[in-house]
Amino acid sequence: MATLKEAKVGSTVKVKKLTGEGAIKRRIMDMGITKGVEIYIRKVAPLGDPIEVTVRGYELSLRKADAEMIEVE
Repeated sequence: MATLKEAKVGSTVKVKKLTGEGAIKRRIMDMGITKGVEIYIRKVAPLGDPIEVTVRGYELSLRKADAEMIEVE
């Protein structure tokens, strides 16, 4: 199963499932990242943190740990 962390820069992926718990999952969902939404990966910092994405027209930065909790296809 692929996670957002493994997605290639410049690709668009679709969220399949959020695996986080409690406050972390809520924070991800508050960013508009929910099942079925498309995420465009704009840029990944040299060490992989943060990952810059576009979701629902908003530009966001995600921590690597958060990106690991987002299963994509």
